[in-house]
Amino acid sequence: MPFDFFLGIDVAKQTLDYACVDLQGNLKAQGQIPNAHKPIEHLLEELRQRFNLEPANMLICLEHTGIYNNHLLEVFTRPDYCVWLESGKQIRYSMGVHRAKTDSADALNIARYAQRHQAQARLWKPETKLLTSLKALTSLRSRLLLAANTLKQPLKEAKPFMDKGIVRSLEKASAHSLKALEKDLEAVNSQIETLIKGDPELNRLFHLLTSIVGIGTVTATSLILATNAFTDGKTAKQFACYAGVAPFPYQSGSSIRGRTRVSPMADKQMKTLLHLSAMTAIRAKGELQDYYQRKVKEGKNKMAVLNAVRNKLILRAYAVVGKNQEYDKTYTYTLA
Repeated sequence: MPFDFFLGIDVAKQTLDYACVDLQGNLKAQGQIPNAHKPIEHLLEELRQRFNLEPANMLICLEHTGIYNNHLLEVFTRPDYCVWLESGKQIRYSMGVHRAKTDSADALNIARYAQRHQAQARLWKPETKLLTSLKALTSLRSRLLLAANTLKQPLKEAKPFMDKGIVRSLEKASAHSLKALEKDLEAVNSQIETLIKGDPELNRLFHLLTSIVGIGTVTATSLILATNAFTDGKTAKQFACYAGVAPFPYQSGSSIRGRTRVSPMADKQMKTLLHLSAMTAIRAKGELQDYYQRKVKEGKNKMAVLNAVRNKLILRAYAVVGKNQEYDKTYTYTLA
């Protein structure tokens, strides 16, 4: 879709810096507004009247900044707005060397990035209220787990090195907090389960994903959230890049011949979950365990083989969802 104007927005907790450029990259408007619904609506109306443009003729680009984006995205839920949520690193790497940094300059850089790369724009689709609730509960579960581990781990490590009486005293002092955290975790897990089972589509996806050996409830939920319930248009290969498990060559000329490696630009939490799923898969009897052991015996690097298992899990996740069919654990594979 061709656009006439490009609006770049640099998002902060309290304010939004914006810059609007035309098709040639010329700056047409720039300023700062509070990060709230009414100022955002007023800005869009002002740009519409000033340049006689319709929402569909303007590409709006902003970085992922978590909950600070919420006011903007709530305004942009109208279907005629074209919104591109882009990685901040992707924008910064594309701009070359910049010695100075200000919010207004960042907004202009984002606008010009959208103008130059509009052909690669991946338009944002609003999440359903159900997915938003599921994401919030999943995030809360992660924070509760972190809090519980923050209390448990130091005590576990201290046991061999501290006086037993002191350790028992510390355990007693933290027991009430740990019990409360565990109770809250149970409640959150129950709410997540209720949400998933209460929606036919989410329940279908969850059932399909957990049929794959290695993929449990947490990874399945995260896969659903990361793909917007598998409606974001990503292929399995693109998702592997997003999760940081797709290998890339590292070479230059005739002197640099580095080994193939994964990129550090990734969703680190998703990568961790896939790693844990792969570890579970190779411990269970079956095709993935056989594959891992065979490749290691052939002399392959263990982490490289484990990364291949992570990729296989992604491929299987997309396959079962695409075919709407549970994973067949009895399927016989030919050796690769």
